[in-house]
Amino acid sequence: MQIISTKTGDGGQTSLRGGVRVDKDDLRIETNGQIDHLTSLLGMVLLKWTGSDGQRDLLSRVQHELMTVMSHIATPDGATNSRKLKVEGLTAEMEAAVANAQVAPCFILPGSTELSTWLHLARTTARTAERRLWTLNREHPVDASVLSFFNRLSDYLFVMAEDYGKQ
Repeated sequence: MQIISTKTGDGGQTSLRGGVRVDKDDLRIETNGQIDHLTSLLGMVLLKWTGSDGQRDLLSRVQHELMTVMSHIATPDGATNSRKLKVEGLTAEMEAAVANAQVAPCFILPGSTELSTWLHLARTTARTAERRLWTLNREHPVDASVLSFFNRLSDYLFVMAEDYGKQ
């Protein structure tokens, strides 16, 4: 059985991969917190999903890839991470979906349907995570493909939210 509560964080620190201790408000921890929030919101989207199996599969793969991205962010500078990023392929799939979408050229207020609203919440969280990634990139370089992935992800979630807001 895995121990959940180690009490080692009671003093305001937590661990990166490999046990390197950092403050709980370290930018890597904050960034991963935003991505973790996004992962949870995508879980709610998938729970409420009524769309195509192809879109559901893509969202599920995105959700899993977010965990890989988090592991890379939590890897200390100079250390290696054996988990392979798949963001480039997912980015291409999202770009294709966005290119084929029929949406109004303006923002629509969330709230027209429950699923659309969950998608908008995920979109805004993806934007926050993207901003944290750019800030993190100034101190701890982030793979450029991850930065592009988050930009496309928020576009993709916007298109999906708009599509499900019409239903």
